Amino acid sequence: MPAITETKPVEDSIAKVNDEFAVGSDPEFQSKWERFERVVWIVLVIFIGLSFAGVFGRGPIAKAHARASDGSLDVSYERVQRFGTLSLLQITYPGSSVQNGVFRLWVSGSLIKSLGAQRVIPQPAESLGDHDGILYSFPATASQGMIEFATQPMSIGSSEITLRMPQRPEVRLPVFVMP
Repeated sequence: MPAITETKPVEDSIAKVNDEFAVGSDPEFQSKWERFERVVWIVLVIFIGLSFAGVFGRGPIAKAHARASDGSLDVSYERVQRFGTLSLLQITYPGSSVQNGVFRLWVSGSLIKSLGAQRVIPQPAESLGDHDGILYSFPATASQGMIEFATQPMSIGSSEITLRMPQRPEVRLPVFVMP
C-alpha cells in the first residue's frame, strides 16, 4: 500500500474577493492604462470640438468672406468643403458694376474642373470659355445683384478659385476639399 502523504491547501498570495475569486492587481499597469484613457478622451473631445467649429467643413470656421479691393465683388463661400457634398459660392455685386444691362464675370477653370460647378443662378445669357476659365454674361439691372454657384467637389485637396470683372481687380479664394 502506498504511503499516504499529507496534503496542504494551496496558499495563494493574491487576495480573494468574498472568499471566491482570486483577484490580482497590477498598480503599475493600471496607472499606465488610466493615463492612456485620459489621453484618448482629451483627443476625442478636441476632435469633436474642432468638428463643431467647422475645421472639417460645414461650420463657422469653414465659412469665409472675400471682397475685391475696389468693392466690385463681395463673395461668401466655404473655404473647407467636403468631397461629393454640395456647397454654395455667393457673389454680390453693386449696381455700378452693371454696364448696358449686363454684368460680366470671369471665373477660373478650377471652379468647373476641381470643384465641379453644378449650377449657376441666375442662368447666364452667354458664356465664353478660354484656356483658363469662363466669362459669364448675366442680364442685370442697375441695382445690386447676386450670383450663386452650386459646387460639388469631385477631387480631394486644395484649389484656388479666381473671380474678376473686366478691368477690375480679381478675388482669389483658397478652398480645401476634405474626404
